Amino acid sequence: MVVGTSARRGAGMVATVLRIVGMVIVAFLVLHIVLTLLDANPANGLTQFVADVAGRLTLGLDDLFLPAEPKLRVTLNYGVAAAIWWLITAVVVRLVRRVS
Repeated sequence: MVVGTSARRGAGMVATVLRIVGMVIVAFLVLHIVLTLLDANPANGLTQFVADVAGRLTLGLDDLFLPAEPKLRVTLNYGVAAAIWWLITAVVVRLVRRVS
């Protein structure tokens, strides 16, 4: 009985960590969209950092849509990547919680 409770608690903690990591990824993608839509200074260190991190997290979807408008391009491509990361996170967390 004690082993089952400890395993459930451990799986719950793993699920929580996975959910936090997934939401941080989604936050970087959404923050990049917001900074782009608000015309943030691209030479600013924070803007460059967010763009670099978000670019690495797009799952290769940064050129899925190619509209002429750059803001629309970022919104669509990074928005789709954020939605997919959110979905992946939800599924993985649910599976981890179910296994316990």
